[in-house]
This record gives sequence, C-alpha cells and structure tokens, in this order.
Amino acid sequence: MADYDPRITELYDTDNPDGPDHDYYRALATETQAERILDLGCGTGLLTVTLVGERRTVVGVDPSPVMLSYARRRPEAGRVTWIDGDSSAIDGGLFDLMVMTGNVAQHIPGQQWERTLKQLREAARPGAVLAFESRNPSTRAWEKWDAEEAATRQTPFGPLTEWFDADESSPGVVRLLSYTKFEQSQEVVVEKLELAFRSAEQISRDLSAAGFEVRAIWGDWTREPFNGEQPLMIFEAEAAKGKTGETAHG
Repeated sequence: MADYDPRITELYDTDNPDGPDHDYYRALATETQAERILDLGCGTGLLTVTLVGERRTVVGVDPSPVMLSYARRRPEAGRVTWIDGDSSAIDGGLFDLMVMTGNVAQHIPGQQWERTLKQLREAARPGAVLAFESRNPSTRAWEKWDAEEAATRQTPFGPLTEWFDADESSPGVVRLLSYTKFEQSQEVVVEKLELAFRSAEQISRDLSAAGFEVRAIWGDWTREPFNGEQPLMIFEAEAAKGKTGETAHG
C-alpha cells in the first residue's frame, strides 16, 4: 500500500489523542500483569511508549515506515522494539498481552485477517490476552462520514480542507477515500482505504477458529457489556490453553 503523507502523520496525534481507549489498554496491561506486550498496528507509537514499565518489554509493529519513523523519535522510544511490517514480521518470543488499537482490525481484509489471528496465536503464551476494538457494522458509520461536509481547519502546514467519500462496495466492506487539500499549495492528498465491518458474531467465530476464547465484548471504554447497539465493540480474548499455536480444535 502507499504510505502516509509525512505532513498528515505529523497531525495524527492531534487528531487521535491519548484518551479513554488508551486508559483501557494500559489498565488491561496492569490487570494481566503483562511482562511482554505486543502493539500490532502501533502507528505513531503514542500508546506504545506508555505501555513500557519496570520488568515489562514492549514491541511495536506497523507496516508504515513513515509512522514508525515518527514513533522512533518519541521520548522513551528507545525502550520499545520497533518492527516494520505486519503480523508476519513478529520476531520470536511469547507475549502476555497483544493489542490492536485505533480500529486496526478493520484495516486487515479477508484472508489476511485469518492469517493475522493465527500468527497472533502463535506469538501468544497460553492464557495470554488479545484485545482490540472494531466498529459495529449495524450503526453504519460510513454513511455519516460520507454525509459530512468538507471542513477547513488551521494547522502548522497552513489551512487544510478535509472531506470523505465512503460507500459499501460489498457486504461488510467499505471503500473510504479521504481527501486532504493543502490550501496554500492547492495540493490534494487522497488516502484510499478498504475497511472491513465485521459483526460481533463473525469476529467471535474468527477468534475461536484461530485458537482464542472470547472472554468479554464491551460496548464502551468503561466496560459496559456490548448489547448490539453501541457503535463500538471491544474484544478481550484469551489464548486457549495448550501448546503454542494450537487452535481450539487442534
């Protein structure tokens, strides 16, 4: 895939600041007493560096060299192992906690999703926790994105005008075009994404097939149980007991 524009990456933390989602993942790291954590799809590393602690090692993996370059410049970045790639690039060791934040799961399509879950299971010690969020497809968030009017804001790069085109290209698959116009130069940067909107039932089946047992699905960051209506689904799954890499049926 084409990498992110470095200017847009510089704005990423402002647009996606530390908040209740990061608080949830940090609390989970404490509750699980995780000593080895994997942040898959770590992006700019905003959360990743805050997961580091005494007697705790953290690995951040992302397929974007631009994002990882930004992450490596953070304070405390030297205490994280950064890996350029996807789940196939995970290099040894068994993890106690694995997270995918910022709706990363929706950026992993089709068979790549199945492969990712299996590779995460192979990287997990028995009983390890995998946690991630995904948007509830029944709320059809892409329709709201598509209906939004173009908006202009001031940034260190001058005024930017941003808008979206989104449509469901096939059941559960949304094609999203994100436009950023740099008003001073009139340059328009187009980011093309394909997002997977999977139901709670489908994700639960996929996790089970990969060797995970779903232990909770939350509907918000305060751990209110998911009832099918909230816009967000937050999954906590546990690596099934047994030999590393075995599925629940293996």
